[in-house]
Amino acid sequence: MTAEDRRELVLDAATRAFAQGGYAGTSTDKVAREAGVSQPYVVRIFGTKLELFLEVFVRATDRVRVAFEEVLDDGDFDPNSDADRDRLGLAYTALLTDRDLLQVMMHGFSGGGNDDIARAARRCMAGIFETVQRTGWSEDDARNFVAHGMLMNVMLSMRAPEHLDEHPSLATLAACTFGDGLEFLR
Repeated sequence: MTAEDRRELVLDAATRAFAQGGYAGTSTDKVAREAGVSQPYVVRIFGTKLELFLEVFVRATDRVRVAFEEVLDDGDFDPNSDADRDRLGLAYTALLTDRDLLQVMMHGFSGGGNDDIARAARRCMAGIFETVQRTGWSEDDARNFVAHGMLMNVMLSMRAPEHLDEHPSLATLAACTFGDGLEFLR
């Protein structure tokens, strides 16, 4: 296994570990156990737990930004076209099955108590929004698209699709949020 392959192995393991425990609740030892490597090896590659978390968080948000960029770079995007809006939405929906990715993003976006995490979260959110603005949508439409995606993240983070029977309003909100994709997510 090359050094880059081992690095990717540790990043994948760190994504799983941070998705479960967040920054504060995850140690480099837990990441090492998840990856099947030693804790000193994790530290040697990434330095501190904070540097590792930031790399995992930025990597997760970059997947979203890149998915949007691929749609926008794939030809003309008509801001008035429902089909083009759906293409951009589907690019995000394809990522929804990766719950670890979504959980890491939630931990990062809610990690404002740490200045470094908050700074990275602001930069990442700005990058995603900047990419969505390339659609030619109004600022309000771009904001609504991003906000809808964040609502999806929150709903999935709380495992709402698996617990719709707990409250009728939750079921209604989930149906409004996910539309036809709700059954797929359940």
